Amino acid sequence: MFRWGILSTANIGITQVLPAIAASETGVVQGIASRDAARARAVADRFNAPLSFGSYEELLASDQIDGVYIPLPTSQHIEWSLKAAEAGKHVLCEKPIALKAEEIDRLITARDRHQVVISEAFMVYYHPQWAKVRELIASGQIGRLRMVQGCFTYFNNDPANMRNQVALGGGALPDIGVYPTVVTRIVTGQEPQEIFARIERDPDFGTDRYATVLARFVDFDLSFYVATQLSGRQQMVFHGDQGMITVHAPFNAGKYDHARVTWHDGSHTASQEWTFSNINQYSLQADAFVRFARGEKEVLFSLENSKANQHVIDRIYAAAEKQ
Repeated sequence: MFRWGILSTANIGITQVLPAIAASETGVVQGIASRDAARARAVADRFNAPLSFGSYEELLASDQIDGVYIPLPTSQHIEWSLKAAEAGKHVLCEKPIALKAEEIDRLITARDRHQVVISEAFMVYYHPQWAKVRELIASGQIGRLRMVQGCFTYFNNDPANMRNQVALGGGALPDIGVYPTVVTRIVTGQEPQEIFARIERDPDFGTDRYATVLARFVDFDLSFYVATQLSGRQQMVFHGDQGMITVHAPFNAGKYDHARVTWHDGSHTASQEWTFSNINQYSLQADAFVRFARGEKEVLFSLENSKANQHVIDRIYAAAEKQ
């Protein structure tokens, strides 16, 4: 079994990724690292991990760890991904893996030099609902795709939360703006040609708390908004000249809605719905990562894909500055 080490006891790791690894087919939670040794031991006990470490460096030096999951603040993702690669560990790092597309070049170089796997943890990439959307679009079920609409919002005005701290990489676009962009790119295989955007920043935090974006692709437009201070909502709609696809819980299935994909024909006289029950996209991600690291045939979200997606986010910020 693949022996996972976890750098930090961040909430997403404890609530989502560690339980998923524990339930996965390919790996086990082997060790937990925290700058608080007692905290590391407590979380390790919770997940029956035999090892705990009072520093990230100690975990990386251990020969009993095959790869690491990094849920540290965004501003630390590049630093610790590089350190893990240099230690010979495979790396699954929370999104966004970087705050600028050009930073990912350093990870690509490290990946190739040290012959390790480094992947950004876009769990949605592994959810089968997106394979269904891609199939429906490619097979012409909605005709010519003309418009994609999306949203992802939640309310969080806690000044202590990293999402509200510029220095830690907080803000709506880094945290959740990456999702409408990545799923649109996944299902269409296209990149935006032109981008327009408006961003509103929190007067106290300085983070982008609301952003509305129009991205023009070769064949269609993508319009979406994200916010950290609106009531919770998420949805993606793919609208063609002969039909429409709605993804009801595109990013956090179970929290916002059930994982459902609905297709309507152009006249709304026919429809079909696919429901994806008991799917843990985090477990699917962990298993895909391990199989890829073992050299098995598997498709993984690549650093090149990460760079392309981050490039879109960089362009959104640049476009908003022109307004």
